[in-house]
Amino acid sequence: MFRRSILVAALAAPAILRAGPAKALEPVDVELVLAVDVSRSVDAEEQEMQFRGYANAFRDPRLAEAMMRGPIGSVAVTLFTWSDWNIQEHLVPWMLLDSPAACERFARTVDQAPRRTHLYTSISGAIDYAAKLFGQGFEGTRRVVDISGDGINNSGRDVGLARQEALDQGIVLNGLAVLDRTPPPAGLGQMQPLDEYYQERVIGGPGAFLMVAEGFESFEQAVRRKIIREVAAVPPPGPRVERAFG
Repeated sequence: MFRRSILVAALAAPAILRAGPAKALEPVDVELVLAVDVSRSVDAEEQEMQFRGYANAFRDPRLAEAMMRGPIGSVAVTLFTWSDWNIQEHLVPWMLLDSPAACERFARTVDQAPRRTHLYTSISGAIDYAAKLFGQGFEGTRRVVDISGDGINNSGRDVGLARQEALDQGIVLNGLAVLDRTPPPAGLGQMQPLDEYYQERVIGGPGAFLMVAEGFESFEQAVRRKIIREVAAVPPPGPRVERAFG
């Protein structure tokens, strides 16, 4: 019995030695999660405007310059789409952005990402999913989620609960509300304006702000301005709400 125990220990030893220490996370100035709404209220043309807006934002030399100004000189960015409470699609994995060439690689990945549309709008599901993406290879001095959408939460759990749990983890929630000028279907009654909803129910954390795109035609301008502000080494004090017009 004693010899058998020694043999088992000897066989297990190489596996223990091979495991080694856990790989350290790479430090970056910001970990930024981009969460993109693909619910049914976003038609094919509007969805394309969103994807093109993100890709072109990362091709803007001002964005690359802002990313490299921090103490570390790099940021980590990832992108996923969301709709129903249980539907999130991680389209662009975490990428280290520390040069214009790296930003161009990110933009090309966005260009090539599939375009799919689903049904409902679960901001709470998007927040919950985004919160689990941090700490995967990178460690940022700030953790930011950028949620873009054109509707209120209508699927999944209460958005306030998801928001509070994310804030408790030190995550900053910023919003990009797209004001769709299409009149709501008859019978729905008066709804809270989307920009007010995002201010009160979605954004939060130190320096959190809301960018409002006045229609999808303004999306590209809005997302460019928003991300430049988010990745700044020391985010300048700015308005809690900014607006972009097409």
